[in-house]
Amino acid sequence: MTQTSDNVTWLTQEAYNQLKAELEYLSGPARQEISLKIAAAREEGDLRENGGYHAAKEEQGKQELRVRQLTQLLENAKVGEAPSANGVVAPGMVVTIAFDGDEDDTLEFLLASREYASSDIETYSPQSPLGDGVNGKKIGEDAEYELPNGKTATVKILDAKPYQG
Repeated sequence: MTQTSDNVTWLTQEAYNQLKAELEYLSGPARQEISLKIAAAREEGDLRENGGYHAAKEEQGKQELRVRQLTQLLENAKVGEAPSANGVVAPGMVVTIAFDGDEDDTLEFLLASREYASSDIETYSPQSPLGDGVNGKKIGEDAEYELPNGKTATVKILDAKPYQG
């Protein structure tokens, strides 16, 4: 899991290894694959009307952007321990909250950097209004955060446990 503070990003060893493996793939085999796609599309003729060529170049641009993002993230990364299961909300934890004291209206999410977001669970950054509001709170405590309209909302922390992936 990650927590960004200033320009330092804290990662568990598992998250660091996962991001490093993604960077190695994108910097090596993925670059070769996209180069082959571009070369094959270039051989088809007129590049101005070649949809395959333009799609491959766009894909290449997205890959290179991701390579730059990962490189910067890993350069500023510090590897640390996963959060402990002590009931205090911290980055790397799955948090369950109830809105406005209604224990039936709940939300479960991962408090972590967007870099670690997955489709399995909704992810909120520790720097987001909700993430900042719940960070450091204990199970049973109320947390306040600012809504986009400038009003304040209150949630109750129902559970906080380390993310297991």
